[in-house]
Amino acid sequence: MCSNYEIPTREALALLDVEANQLDIELKSHVYPGYHAPIIMKNFDLDFGKFGLIPKWAKDFKFSSYTYNARTETVDVKPSFRHAWKYSKFCLVPVQKFYEPKYIDGKSHWYGIKRDDDQPFTVAAIYDDAVIDGKRIRSFSMLTINSDNHPFMKQFHAPADEKRSIIVIPEEYRNDWLNVDHEHAHEYFFEMRDEFITFPRDHSSEVIKQSDLF
Repeated sequence: MCSNYEIPTREALALLDVEANQLDIELKSHVYPGYHAPIIMKNFDLDFGKFGLIPKWAKDFKFSSYTYNARTETVDVKPSFRHAWKYSKFCLVPVQKFYEPKYIDGKSHWYGIKRDDDQPFTVAAIYDDAVIDGKRIRSFSMLTINSDNHPFMKQFHAPADEKRSIIVIPEEYRNDWLNVDHEHAHEYFFEMRDEFITFPRDHSSEVIKQSDLF
């Protein structure tokens, strides 16, 4: 799962073949459900959406608190997600680091996860559009897969809980993911590669505005 993460700087986004120079929007670099964050659309166009998918039929923003992750096993039938899935509304979320709880001596401690070379990476997501108070709202959810047996990701979350992982889309498959249809999306449900490391969380990142980064 992933309930909070950090977004890349403008310079780091360039490494993902997207351009952020034209953007003039104030965001926080550390993203939680309900926050706005960058997403990569078809043709590697950069857009923004709320973290936590708001269904097309929603009338308010409350869904973002619960829909920031979508399980691949049920994404096609859950009311909040099935419209986005049916119409293959796939995007990528640019990420610098993400955070998960690790239990040590029975207590939860937040740990960061990043690539060992400090490069940004992209996460598989779905998006949708809703109209709330007369305004179009775009939002997204990261897709997750089971990781009970993954050598790295199984260390996170409570011991008795199912282990879940986001899906990192490698560079060579990014364009394929952005253009795939839902019937073939499972071909890109990759387990995380061994290029990731973990470290105790540094809370200093939470006070940085993304306007300072962009």
